[in-house]
Amino acid sequence: MIERVFAGLLIVCGPGAIAAHFLHAPDTAVFLLSALAVVPLAHYVGHATEALAHKVGSGLGSLLNASFGNAAELILAFAALRAGKTQMVKASITGSIIGNLLLILGLSMVVGGAKRAKQKFNPVAALAGASMMYLAIAALAMPDLFHLALGPAAEPRLIGLSVGISVVMLALYALSLFFSIRTHAHLYTDEAGVESEHPWSIKKAGLVLAAATAGTALMAELLVHAVAGASIRWGLTETFVGVIVLAVVGNAAEHATAVVMASKDKMDLSFNIAVESSKQIALFVAPVLVLASLKFGPAPMSLEFTHLETAGLGLSVGALTLTALDGESHWLEGAMLLALYAILAVAFYFVP
Repeated sequence: MIERVFAGLLIVCGPGAIAAHFLHAPDTAVFLLSALAVVPLAHYVGHATEALAHKVGSGLGSLLNASFGNAAELILAFAALRAGKTQMVKASITGSIIGNLLLILGLSMVVGGAKRAKQKFNPVAALAGASMMYLAIAALAMPDLFHLALGPAAEPRLIGLSVGISVVMLALYALSLFFSIRTHAHLYTDEAGVESEHPWSIKKAGLVLAAATAGTALMAELLVHAVAGASIRWGLTETFVGVIVLAVVGNAAEHATAVVMASKDKMDLSFNIAVESSKQIALFVAPVLVLASLKFGPAPMSLEFTHLETAGLGLSVGALTLTALDGESHWLEGAMLLALYAILAVAFYFVP
């Protein structure tokens, strides 16, 4: 059923976005159509990656999932980076992390706990992920704290500081992959194989992955081109669009998968989807964008986030840690995570 929904959405919205762009339709129409087209494209990127991972084995498969797990968000961010919208790129990074930790987990706990008193997950793996996220958020917060401490004298040093932090974050991400793939793979294998067998051949999965990635890149260009006009039309800032709209669009397929797994009482997998996706954004996507901006962007991008973004990231990781402590969840915990997400969304809405 969900496959037919995604296919229909792509068939309608993909060509519709292209036609709207070349026919000079209002930016709101181009933005909506291209954003909706990204959702099924992200799903097909993820599904093709899983099919390839299933065929090539756990080691290389985990590396593939790590590389393409957030392909849609990375492509959207690259398009915005090339257009010089660095603030929107940072906002989308913030939104992806808080969306995964609060919105995905919250919805999963509410849906999964609707007919159950509680759901259980592996607290060791969950707390390992929460600890990694604490280090990631500490790294992302450091440039902002550095600027606060030194004042204007910090400004010429922010790019160099961000590059150095990015290198450390990428090294930490590599170590986390080694931890989950090699030394402590047993913590992450309980939910292996929960998805149905992948009938796709390596050739089909590779072709789908290439086509979906190219389609995502095209839709991202159209979306970024239309975002300014759509934001003005709706009275929204680009910060709000990045934190809420683009983050939800890029993660919609993962949202659906996590919620479906929670409804089947597979909370371990839902928790893993949320935390691993956040970890990839913080430790891989963000530093890659910083390094890429040195060559491909109109201006280098630092890791200095706004005070509100930094606070939102810290609050989200705090909520994740509290939720992971006992290895159990219920619907009220999910409602609290959703409430925190709504509070942050309201705050970002009023950012000038």
